[in-house]
Amino acid sequence: MRVLVTGGAGYIGSHTAKLLAASGHSPIVFDDMSQGHAWAVKWGPIEHGSLSDTHRLRDVFARHQIDAVIHFAANALVGESMSSPAKYFRNNTVGTLNLIDAMRGASVDRIVFSSTCATYGNPVRVPIDEMHPQAPVNPYGESKLMVEKILRWYGECYGLRWMALRYFNAAGADPDGEIGEDHDPETHLIPLVIGAALGTRLPVRIFGTDYDTPDGTAIRDYVHVMDLADAHLRALQRLDDGSASQAVNLGTGRGHSVREVLTTVAHFAGKDVPAVESPRRAGDPPALVADPARARDVLGWTCRYPALEVIVQHAWNWHSKNPTSQST
Repeated sequence: MRVLVTGGAGYIGSHTAKLLAASGHSPIVFDDMSQGHAWAVKWGPIEHGSLSDTHRLRDVFARHQIDAVIHFAANALVGESMSSPAKYFRNNTVGTLNLIDAMRGASVDRIVFSSTCATYGNPVRVPIDEMHPQAPVNPYGESKLMVEKILRWYGECYGLRWMALRYFNAAGADPDGEIGEDHDPETHLIPLVIGAALGTRLPVRIFGTDYDTPDGTAIRDYVHVMDLADAHLRALQRLDDGSASQAVNLGTGRGHSVREVLTTVAHFAGKDVPAVESPRRAGDPPALVADPARARDVLGWTCRYPALEVIVQHAWNWHSKNPTSQST
């Protein structure tokens, strides 16, 4: 298939493009390069453009004869979404609406959507399955939930076939070392801890040490980026086979605390990681862990790299060879 990968110059998008190409598909990256990197586009052409440019979208669909879409392009900083909600609804929600309208115009009826566990809000039970109430606590999560609702109604009314993949905490890097994670600003814990260990970032801040967890720090479900890429490919294949449109959680089903991450990075660094204990951040739940049963049943997906040690090792290999100059 000729697959349009929006946001394909970014972290998860670039890893997915690599896997698509390795599986015999042709990824065509569509990215405005506001957050992506030219060095991450290695497995197909790139079309520069914004989801706000409907003419550009129509042109790309026509010239490349697109068969299906995997949609990553979005803003994803929770804090920024609280201060700039208009940006998130405009880019994430309206941008996706432009994209699927362009799909309709080109008679493309399959899309795999990068959603998020942020649509659930504060968990009322853990592990979190797909039937958990969706009650976002920030505009980022709300913008993604709005897209899920749009997809459902476009499916009902126009025959759009879709899968919404709700990630937990994306982590790790390409095991081959060709691409990896590079955000500005960086908000993900593992690269922040690695940067602190390498001395390229300030000491990592531990937000909250008094949670009702075994070591007092927050617990998250870290899922390897190549496992996420594999899930997108499987979702696309299931849609191609006629599977029903639905939302699916992506996680390992096992959580790790902040202190566990620090200890694991320290193992590879050969020294303790500089860290500063800080008060809890408002809105941070004690634990976010996925129930991945539906992903296993619907996609035939299980994590190839479930161990935190392997996730950190791949991330360490990438960051130690590609050190960032950021110190924030």
